Amino acid sequence: MCKNSILKIEKLSIGYHQKKQDKIVFSDINLSLEKNKLITVLGKNGIGKSTFLRTISKVQKPISGRILLNDKNISNYSEKELSTQLSLVLTERLPESQLTVFELVALGRQPYTNWIDKLSKEDIQKVELAIQQTEITHLKDNRFYELSDGQLQRVLIARALAQDTEIIILDEPTAHLDMHHTIKIFSLLKKLVKETSKTILISSHEVNLAIKLSDEIILFTDNNLYTGKPSQLISQNAFDNLFPKELINFNRTLEQFVINKN
Repeated sequence: MCKNSILKIEKLSIGYHQKKQDKIVFSDINLSLEKNKLITVLGKNGIGKSTFLRTISKVQKPISGRILLNDKNISNYSEKELSTQLSLVLTERLPESQLTVFELVALGRQPYTNWIDKLSKEDIQKVELAIQQTEITHLKDNRFYELSDGQLQRVLIARALAQDTEIIILDEPTAHLDMHHTIKIFSLLKKLVKETSKTILISSHEVNLAIKLSDEIILFTDNNLYTGKPSQLISQNAFDNLFPKELINFNRTLEQFVINKN
């Protein structure tokens, strides 16, 4: 494992364990992810992006293969240990509660608090810093159910930052957002990678935006798995068959998908 690598994936098959036979979604995944990068996972609906993220974060078990986080097999981490190394933001709706933004962000400190969950001075400083970094200081006393989708996404990112892990994984963080807020979230994540030196790994359908802003891309296609800088994937023609060509084409000059006008 190279010195700058944080996550190594070897011969990984992902899917679901069933009683009679395993349902494999994608197989033979081999990757090495570097520190201090914004990495976007792309691919059409149902190809396995969410399953991949859930598997490498130990939410579900792999069918086969190894996942090494900082040289240690992820299956050998206890839940508490893993929660100090990796934070996860899923798309599920939050349960109803009266939590304020500050209290919700403070939940990110649970791996470090004592048995009565009392926040230390350091915990409070981490929470305040995460709130500042995500530019939600003006919202910290609001109840979380009062927030817009875009504001709530920033709060969930702040909670992951407060958890203070080396790697943050987000499943479709812009799924419910309009274009304006989608660009703002992507730009925020890009800024956070630069400011915090964390590795941020997200899944997205925003292909054009990912090509412009990601340091690395993991692209799931029907026949192959591509990984590398956006320019490398473009030179490999990796995007050419991502969508039906009668609707949309990849323009190599513009480095983005464009709608056919026929």
